[in-house]
Amino acid sequence: MSSTAVFEEISPADFFYRNRDIAGFSNPLRALYSTVRELVENSLDACEAGQFLPDIYVRFQHVSGPLDGVSIFRTRVQDNGTGVPDEKIPMAFGKVLYGSKYGLRQSRGTFGLGGTMALLYGQITTNVPAHVVSSVGDDYVHEYEMSIDIQRNRPNVLRYRTHPNEKRWHGTILEFSTEGDYARASSKVLEYLKQTAMANPYADITFVDPRGRLYVFERTVKKIPALARETKPHPHGADVETVQRLIAATSAKDMLSFFTTHFHRVGKGIARRFLDKAGVDVSQSPKELSPDMVVRLVTAIKAFEGFLPPDGSCLSPLGKQLLDAGIMKELQPEFTSVVQRQPSAYSGYPFVVEVGLAYGGEVPRTGDIVLYRFANKIPLLYDETSDVSWKVAHGSIDWRHYRVNPLEQQLAVVVHVCSTKIPYKTVGKEFLADRPEVEREILNALREAGRGLMAYLSRKERAERDRKRLDVYRRYLPKIARFSTKLSGKDEEPSLEPLLTKVAQLDKAEATEA
Repeated sequence: MSSTAVFEEISPADFFYRNRDIAGFSNPLRALYSTVRELVENSLDACEAGQFLPDIYVRFQHVSGPLDGVSIFRTRVQDNGTGVPDEKIPMAFGKVLYGSKYGLRQSRGTFGLGGTMALLYGQITTNVPAHVVSSVGDDYVHEYEMSIDIQRNRPNVLRYRTHPNEKRWHGTILEFSTEGDYARASSKVLEYLKQTAMANPYADITFVDPRGRLYVFERTVKKIPALARETKPHPHGADVETVQRLIAATSAKDMLSFFTTHFHRVGKGIARRFLDKAGVDVSQSPKELSPDMVVRLVTAIKAFEGFLPPDGSCLSPLGKQLLDAGIMKELQPEFTSVVQRQPSAYSGYPFVVEVGLAYGGEVPRTGDIVLYRFANKIPLLYDETSDVSWKVAHGSIDWRHYRVNPLEQQLAVVVHVCSTKIPYKTVGKEFLADRPEVEREILNALREAGRGLMAYLSRKERAERDRKRLDVYRRYLPKIARFSTKLSGKDEEPSLEPLLTKVAQLDKAEATEA
């Protein structure tokens, strides 16, 4: 008895329909959280692309089903970003793995998948078309009613209209039905929005939950980070496929101009030294390289140590001021110590690590360190113990060295990594792999921030000692003065304020010298 295997091809939309857990849509709880996350991140990216201070509105309107279980919700997300050009709207929201985030640039999204996946999940759970409204700020607002043809991975436009844009509005509105379990997802959704407000203190975020409760996360600063720039691949991050694609697309006539044109921080001097060491003629045409020669060229690239490391000029970190403002706004601590490290690199990709320590005040008291993790300004809420930040904060730092006992004192650790390629371990983008270069930068940043916290706690302890000593003086010196006056036979007691002031000044001088 024999059987014949059936071979078939499926579209990307069909693949993610069958394997939606890969993208974070595994169940009604996780799907609702992922919907908010993906669409809010797209909105923030769209606002930053135009350097607009973000105004983002999110609403879950209950449609049917029990509010304390799996229900159908009408979801609306609105922003004031750059908008989507009319001719791109159907593909941007109706085709999986189609988007603007495939260049080598720092962005919140990685795969161009999340927003479309939210609409796809809503479609397969409710069979209701999505409503999309967008404008780039020109003469017209464009409105689509559409669904996704899952088998063909293409948009299915059901209705299209245009409206005059008299106010020159720019932005995007998405409204669609989806299945979710808000009762169980609410804590994650609210925590995500709170942490997003922490990492983006220049954003106004408004959220209306299914019971009509209003949550407003107001901006506290009006400074928006500089826009991240697209960059070229670094030689140490290139592989055979990368080089072959560059060769196919290049207009360079020789290998010297090929390297200086297509690779990051490669000038003529470095290119000449590399090509000489690799045994490649600088005047040879890239188009004439055989497949074997490309493999040998890539091997030589990885072995050459003369390339300059990638710089961070293409990145858009928060900066110490914005990170400190975000921590103060959402955690209201007694003290913060914020550090931004110099740009570093792993596998040819530049990255910057920023950390903040928040001590005391309104920081949650949990009996342990409260860890907040961010990657390209995205909060990471799941799989905390798998993250390299957890490993460093709990296993590599002895907090007692910095005069802190996390079991008894309130301490929050905030870690932000920004890069053109975040080293996620999974498609779900929930935790960072323990790359040695990233781990080292986080460790050094926490040590530096810890020294700032230790200096503050030392000053605080000295001030407390001085206060207690002055209290002793205030308690006993009047009695000594009174008895001394009686023994001397004088009628008027001497004033003690000049003496107490002098003691306080001496204590302050000693503390400053220490």
